[in-house]
Amino acid sequence: LMESSLSTLVIVSVAAGIGLGLTDKGGEILTGIAAFNHHYANWDAAAGLGSKLGAFIHGSANMIESLGLPAKIALAVMSVFIVSFANTTVDTATRIQAYVIMELSHAYNFKLTKKRQTATLVTVITAFILAFYDGSGKGALKLWPLFGSINQLLAGMALLVITIYLARRRSGAFYTAIPMVFMIIMTSWAMVLNIIKFYSGSEWLLFIIGLSVFILQLWMIIEGIAVLRNFHGK
Repeated sequence: LMESSLSTLVIVSVAAGIGLGLTDKGGEILTGIAAFNHHYANWDAAAGLGSKLGAFIHGSANMIESLGLPAKIALAVMSVFIVSFANTTVDTATRIQAYVIMELSHAYNFKLTKKRQTATLVTVITAFILAFYDGSGKGALKLWPLFGSINQLLAGMALLVITIYLARRRSGAFYTAIPMVFMIIMTSWAMVLNIIKFYSGSEWLLFIIGLSVFILQLWMIIEGIAVLRNFHGK
């Protein structure tokens, strides 16, 4: 629910927030539909991570400024917020990947990465290789086209786990099953389209990762169905 609220605030910031005021390259302050049309003049103008972050930072800073905070301080606050969010995301991702490596190491008795320190080291090294494999330090941005679809696939998988849990407890699984089915169908459809596009464009890194994630999703769905069948068969 909190993430949904945050996404709503982001939409308001990048839409209505931009309309509260935007300075163009000539120094002219635009407001309303003029500001919106300037930032979103075409798809190319709004493309790229910088443009998207800029829209959120300026839009949300405008909203904070309307509460009485000076514009420069509002921009600084939102910039720090974005950096902090990125840092906490990196920290969380590192911890989760280290836990996954440790779990796999225990499952397959791979002693080298059973410990927390070595698992974390492997995590950091692989992230470093991904970031700098193209020589520019922006290698991780190669995965950006997959970020949205994988994020929503994980949401579908979370709903799947919750639905199975509720079904086994016979406690209102219907309420999570409906959004789960919708989420899985839509995100799977999007992922298949992405995989086809990556294959056609010879973007092999994105193709391999996208296909691997899609296969893992299918595997989890099959496992979930098997768990439910075994439960109802008892």
